[in-house]
Amino acid sequence: MIRVLIADDQAVVRAGLSVILGAEADIEVIGEAVDGADAARLARSLRPDVVCMDIRMPGTDGIAATREIVGDAELATDVLILTTFDVDADVFAALEAGAAGFLLKGADEHTLLAAVRSVAAGGGTLDQRLTRRILHEFSERRRASSAQIPADGPPLTERELDVLRLLAEGLSNAEIADRLFVELTTVKYHLAGILQKTGARDRLQAVLWGIRAGVVQAG
Repeated sequence: MIRVLIADDQAVVRAGLSVILGAEADIEVIGEAVDGADAARLARSLRPDVVCMDIRMPGTDGIAATREIVGDAELATDVLILTTFDVDADVFAALEAGAAGFLLKGADEHTLLAAVRSVAAGGGTLDQRLTRRILHEFSERRRASSAQIPADGPPLTERELDVLRLLAEGLSNAEIADRLFVELTTVKYHLAGILQKTGARDRLQAVLWGIRAGVVQAG
């Protein structure tokens, strides 16, 4: 059972998400938070698997709450950002704060459910409509920064780099397998190697590592 906490300052949004998620046999909505501070408090007390987090909320926003939740070593909670903003600067800050992924609030039910399940399974998720633009902007910000982050850990194999670059295109494991003409289990094997070597929590963080390391070119 995937335990989900919903954090949004709009009651109608919380109610809608609760109905959609709660209707699934493998998902349980265990709480609702009205702002970031409330989300962090409930995350510590309820210990959800996933927090569906709005970005812009009064008081403590979703970015600060994400940083607090992900940074708590006692929690095994991932954050899925749900935003109404198309490539808003706050999205990049949320990714850097450790969010496991994000979707636009206009995503259909199937996409939302798939994202929650992916994040809960450690896969992370990116809204494919925005993947290239977001990663391109992230890459540009890194290039403009005077404090480049070095790549730590053992180098990736050529096949792992192939997988990582296709992840940056927003492809699923099955799509990567088709593109590389390999079995799905092979892709999962290489993905596990990427996560282990880079120390990334999930697919999204692995892609951001690749941009920092200069082995992934976004856009």
